[in-house]
Amino acid sequence: MNASFKKHTLHFTFKAGTSRGVLTEKNTWYLFLEKDGVIGVGEAGPLVKLSIDDVPNFETVLKNICKDVENVKTYEEIEKLVPANFPAIVFGLQTAWKDLANGGQKVIFKNDFTTHNTPIPINGLVWMNDADSMIKQAEEKLDSGYTCIKFKVGAIDFEEEKFVLKQLRKSSKSVTIRLDANGAWTHEEALTKLSELQQFNIHSIEQPIKPKQSTLMADLARKKIIDIVLDEELIGITSIQEKKELLLEIRPQYIILKPTLLGGFAHCDEWIHLAETLKIGWWNTSALESNIGLNAICQYSFERNPHILHGLGTGMLYSNNIDSPLKVANGAISYLKNTPWGTFP
Repeated sequence: MNASFKKHTLHFTFKAGTSRGVLTEKNTWYLFLEKDGVIGVGEAGPLVKLSIDDVPNFETVLKNICKDVENVKTYEEIEKLVPANFPAIVFGLQTAWKDLANGGQKVIFKNDFTTHNTPIPINGLVWMNDADSMIKQAEEKLDSGYTCIKFKVGAIDFEEEKFVLKQLRKSSKSVTIRLDANGAWTHEEALTKLSELQQFNIHSIEQPIKPKQSTLMADLARKKIIDIVLDEELIGITSIQEKKELLLEIRPQYIILKPTLLGGFAHCDEWIHLAETLKIGWWNTSALESNIGLNAICQYSFERNPHILHGLGTGMLYSNNIDSPLKVANGAISYLKNTPWGTFP
């Protein structure tokens, strides 16, 4: 088996605002495993300032792993081959291996998502901007058939953010609203702001405070002003014992799983098992991957639970994404199996 990779810089079609700054481009690495003329493809794309493998020597580590992976005999050996602090590479190799095993057709998990065009319901994402732009984005999501809309909050004036939510609630009493603060607030700010946001019937809020403050996060979860979702909090937690201890200490209402940030499918499976055992809700979310990574996460999401609202609508963010059968319409993402994949840039 031969292993190789290719770096690609994805360009956003707009300035993507978050509480950590504005994104205009994102680097990613396509991984290729080739055997007997069949090629499996995966993607390793750590997020700047968030992923634990957002490090200067990422490509050097990837190059060395590609040399070693040529001698790997089983799927289970992949995770042992890659250092624990490079989760994006684990995800990329797992995807490429499964694709190779299934004939190199971009089929990672064989289920009705790819074989029968069965859609997955998703939330619509509204990026940070000025209030008028955010209201326009939200209205477009409603018109497109979304029943759940997620807002990035924490970077613009809080009164503006409340105004945006107020306008959306005027337009729809029934739409589910999810928020994502990306750790923008202090504990005291979170207590005050969550109490003010409660009037808009918010479903949940991701990471209201920065990670590694488990006692304070547990306090927010316990108060149940708005249901708490752990996101960044899960990054870097690799042993099943640590995962269990974290969930038992904080007792969040939900967790979000991102295979690129958490180390692939096996780690996500452990989180899901623990969450369901502890009666904690969960859903999967893409992490700004190209359509290669997004495709794998969609198929994995369908495999684990095709009915809950996942966060999988990021494939249309880039002007130079690889063409794919993935299509977002009517608040859901589908795989149009008769639509061909594009070639790699």
